[in-house]
Amino acid sequence: MKAPFKSLLAGAIPVALLGAVLTIGAVARGDAEGAVKIPAPTVDEAATGNGLETTVFAGGCFWGVQAVFEHVKGVESAVAGYAGGTLPNPTYEQVGGEDTGHAESVKITFDPKQVSYGTLLHIFFSVVMDPTEKNYQGPDQGPSYRSAVFTMSDEQKKVADAYVAQLDSAKVFPARIVTEVTPYTNFYQAENYHQDNGITLKVNAGYVEMFDVQKVADLKSYFPSVWQEKPVLVFASNAS
Repeated sequence: MKAPFKSLLAGAIPVALLGAVLTIGAVARGDAEGAVKIPAPTVDEAATGNGLETTVFAGGCFWGVQAVFEHVKGVESAVAGYAGGTLPNPTYEQVGGEDTGHAESVKITFDPKQVSYGTLLHIFFSVVMDPTEKNYQGPDQGPSYRSAVFTMSDEQKKVADAYVAQLDSAKVFPARIVTEVTPYTNFYQAENYHQDNGITLKVNAGYVEMFDVQKVADLKSYFPSVWQEKPVLVFASNAS
């Protein structure tokens, strides 16, 4: 569980230590610069119709995952929650107890005419998490921190499976990808105090500074064409 680790980082981090802290956060993600430069998917969805699309990603602590996708142009909402388990309406404590089968996840609603599903996968695998870490990300240990792509359609599964195979074949990571690609079954929105936390730094600011701020910076640096400065928040009251 991450709660004990996060509690140690709950206070603000002195400015003099910020550089060292961000370096530690980058190393925990498996790359000295934080993100990993990887090729875009060669297989992607075609944008059809005028409707929105939804997908669910799990990549360690949901604060950082949400923070990244709230800054992606074309994303209409990114909601932190719990997915892939068996217990209806679980609490944060229940999921952290590792008895529910859920993973901390983010449900992303997006406009495929502005940002493709393949681009979201590209961001997820390069900026958000290390796909070679099984049942953990950085300091967070347990199956609730596994990385997973919960696909909403056969087309999404086709694109995600093809991308994992592409990246493994290209050997862009030092080990094989262990991220699950599995059909969507459920999603339960997390408690309000978890929403927008990677953006507002209102809860456990030390943890967020160490492990999530750099991810957002990497998104801006690596994906300028889809970067939006103003995040799409779950609650407008969280705007800074």
